[in-house]
Amino acid sequence: MAQTLDRDAEALDAYSRAVVDVAEALAPSVGSLRVMRRVQRGEVPSGAGSAVVLTPDGFLLTSAHVVTGRRGAGNGGRASFTDGRELAFTVVGSDRLSDLAILRTEDGGLTAARLGDAQRLRVGQLVIAIGNPHGFAGSVTAGVVSALGRSLPARAGTTLRTIDNVIQTDAALNPGNSGGALADSAGFVVGVNTAVAGVGLGLAVPINSATRRVIGALMTEGRVRRGYLGIAGAPRPLGPRAREQWGDDASVEVTEVVPDSPAELAGLRAGDLLIELDGRRLTGVQDVQRLMEDEIIDTRVVITLLRGGLERKLTIVPRELAG
Repeated sequence: MAQTLDRDAEALDAYSRAVVDVAEALAPSVGSLRVMRRVQRGEVPSGAGSAVVLTPDGFLLTSAHVVTGRRGAGNGGRASFTDGRELAFTVVGSDRLSDLAILRTEDGGLTAARLGDAQRLRVGQLVIAIGNPHGFAGSVTAGVVSALGRSLPARAGTTLRTIDNVIQTDAALNPGNSGGALADSAGFVVGVNTAVAGVGLGLAVPINSATRRVIGALMTEGRVRRGYLGIAGAPRPLGPRAREQWGDDASVEVTEVVPDSPAELAGLRAGDLLIELDGRRLTGVQDVQRLMEDEIIDTRVVITLLRGGLERKLTIVPRELAG
């Protein structure tokens, strides 16, 4: 019994040391945001949240919904840090379809966080959330990765997409945590806290190759360019004969074609089953979304589909998705 208690104490000690080390290393890199928006009579509060320092010269990463909240888009505001500094920031760019935004403060000398790779996370792994829930700066909670591969709906105007590979954690998240850091035990930021999914469940946008491209585009261009086909779709199983050729994976059934869209101009119709786009297999709407990167805009690509059980190939030219 004594040996068991000793082992439990050692494990708890190691857990505490890991959390303390990450908290001390990352706390200077997480700011508390007060977002403001301009009105006729000056500026009024628009929202609050957290942000992670990306570069020492003043780039910050946060959640798009923090700076484009229900009260309207914010133009800037103040970022407070644990060393007592309060710096003015402006919004460089935001992307509601990934729920990420980049801010900039002209003051340098900031402590940049180290970005990790959420692809390496495992369910049950220790993660630490640092942010400013309810305005309490530098708050730290810890927990584990409770699930991976979650999807989170995101909307910009009439465009609806899903944020893929969202991290689910039981580290406590509360209002004001949005935009803050979710870090692994080595102190690398692996996610940006974005939502509370229920009691004891929080969600974070992962830091991976896809979101790094979004971050880079927002830093350099202030926006993210995406391709647009003009269809609505849903997964649809293939029939027995089609499965012999294409395998057991599903297809994407076109449920709606937007008038005067690239899809209509290419000859797509409701009821078509989409199999491949640009030589890559389509098994769900998310596959179509992943292919809508900026390099596909205004490029002729071949789409393979089944119509009435017969295979057809059409050429489609995706346009840029309007912001």
